[in-house]
Amino acid sequence: MTTAAPVLLTVPEVMARLKLGRTKVYDLIRTHRLTSIKVDGCRRIPDQAVHDFIRAQIGEAA
Repeated sequence: MTTAAPVLLTVPEVMARLKLGRTKVYDLIRTHRLTSIKVDGCRRIPDQAVHDFIRAQIGEAA
């Protein structure tokens, strides 16, 4: 059984998915509302973290 590796997104990819600006995405990362990692100095956001963020926002709105 193989497990798919998590998809890592760049900040511009997350910006496009969430329809947010660069500053806002980095603000979400800085405030730990959006999980990210650094790979050799490059910021990457797991695809699942974007899904989790959206789910949390929907939960807050309900």
